[in-house]
Amino acid sequence: MVYRIDAGWQPSFAQMQDSLEAERFVPCGASQEKAIGWVEPRGEAHAPLVEVVAGQLILKLKIETKSVPTSVVNRKAKERSSQIETTTGRKPGKKEMREIKDDVKLSLMPMAFTKEASIWVWIDPEAQFLMLDVGSQAKADEVVTLLAKSFAGLGMKLLNTQMSPQASMSSWLLEQEPPVCLTVDRECELKAADESKAVVRYVRHALDTEEVKQHIAAGKLPTRLALTWDSRVSFVLTEALQLKKLTFLDSVFEGTSSEKDEGFDADVAIATGELRKLLPDLLEALGGEVI
Repeated sequence: MVYRIDAGWQPSFAQMQDSLEAERFVPCGASQEKAIGWVEPRGEAHAPLVEVVAGQLILKLKIETKSVPTSVVNRKAKERSSQIETTTGRKPGKKEMREIKDDVKLSLMPMAFTKEASIWVWIDPEAQFLMLDVGSQAKADEVVTLLAKSFAGLGMKLLNTQMSPQASMSSWLLEQEPPVCLTVDRECELKAADESKAVVRYVRHALDTEEVKQHIAAGKLPTRLALTWDSRVSFVLTEALQLKKLTFLDSVFEGTSSEKDEGFDADVAIATGELRKLLPDLLEALGGEVI
């Protein structure tokens, strides 16, 4: 997901490091359900919390969650309710049952398994882009909230284009003439705008067919479309201007075999280098950015 950073935010490396340190990741406590914070992008202990590679800033957010299965909580709560009924002769009411369930959940939390997830954040200071490696708006909002908390003065908004991705994708499928920099691949999702919410999905299927055009003519609009940029990067564009299933093609790595073994720096340099060229082309294909 791509955001436009508001003009005027230009912190130094030291300022960013200090700001991130205040929100460093701390694992869940015994009875804590969720922990969120920044970790070292390079994966090395005591390394910086922000990495600078070829002028690009890389951050990594870690999220740890602990959960107790609802079925276990319900079973234990039922057992405790039965004990109360047996010893006192009364059946716990709804409010007391909620309290019992909360108490059971809290007592089981120290034994709960933890689940870890990480989200990459890429900031391009020159182009004033901020990219989040997330697949849902809910997760993105969580990251944006922590970014705003970590960095005073940082403002951002989702990219907005003159033509909506949905209108553009419809045009490309109907006319079979996408912009020169893009080619249409073999995956698409079309959804009806009426109450039926009917959905048609094509996977590994040619899209230059009358059938696809008929679906669009009947009112179904593309919500996802697989594209390839400049024979170098494949992705699925969504109606919300998200880029999913990003894949760097073999041509990206031609002549860089020695660099590929350098690890983190090479991966960042290659990925950001390609996407820094892809994004302007994609924005132009969508009629330009609305500032």
